[in-house]
Amino acid sequence: MYILLSNDDGYLAEGLSTLANALGQHADISVVAPDKNRSAASNSLTLEMPLRASVGENGFIKVDGTPTDCVHLAITGLLEKEPDMVFAGINHGGNLGDDVLYSGTVAAATEGRFLGLPAVAISLAGGGEQVTHFETAAHVAVTILKQLIAKPLPKDTLLNVNVPDIAIKDLKGYQATRLGQRHKSEPVITGKDPRGRLLYWVGPPGAEQDAGPGTDFFAISSGYVSVTPLQLDLTWYSRINEIKTWLPQEINV
Repeated sequence: MYILLSNDDGYLAEGLSTLANALGQHADISVVAPDKNRSAASNSLTLEMPLRASVGENGFIKVDGTPTDCVHLAITGLLEKEPDMVFAGINHGGNLGDDVLYSGTVAAATEGRFLGLPAVAISLAGGGEQVTHFETAAHVAVTILKQLIAKPLPKDTLLNVNVPDIAIKDLKGYQATRLGQRHKSEPVITGKDPRGRLLYWVGPPGAEQDAGPGTDFFAISSGYVSVTPLQLDLTWYSRINEIKTWLPQEINV
């Protein structure tokens, strides 16, 4: 088994090194990650400038691009051979509900899936980015890996895994979940630079809205590992016939 690892917190992130140490005991690994924090980069791909890759001081390959860039480069030519699957993480903070639309961690896994490989995004969900129990998330990652080896899922599998920021002994188990939803984001935060010019900071994400039983939010708050299968086809099939009747029947010039 040969696994590609990436993340969005950067090649020096504690979550990435913890994941590499854990999975490296069970498989051959290569790590290709951004040279700096690229959280919330989503699925952005760099097209207007070249990318540079080099080996960092920790032995990981660092790329001056997005998480998607890292996985794309790794699979399409940077590595000597193609990996069998992709793991992204351990993210410093949860990727729950609507977060998956912005997450660079989920995007790294998504790119692996786009390129034909099973992929797992794993995040440590706590009260913020100051999470501590990386060994718990690493334990979960190894468990997921062993399950994928023993009971392979289809190649189009994309799993979004969130782990409570608690000790391993305090985990209550695993739950298969769906994505919850948040309220809309908090208002933008404004300020001024030393020259009096306005600055804008994107506000924090909204509070949980759809967070009942069966959701990833509920699983995490109850002490369970949340495992959500994601699909990449965003088509809302049940609405196609409605749109057919809604569309104009002719071109009016």
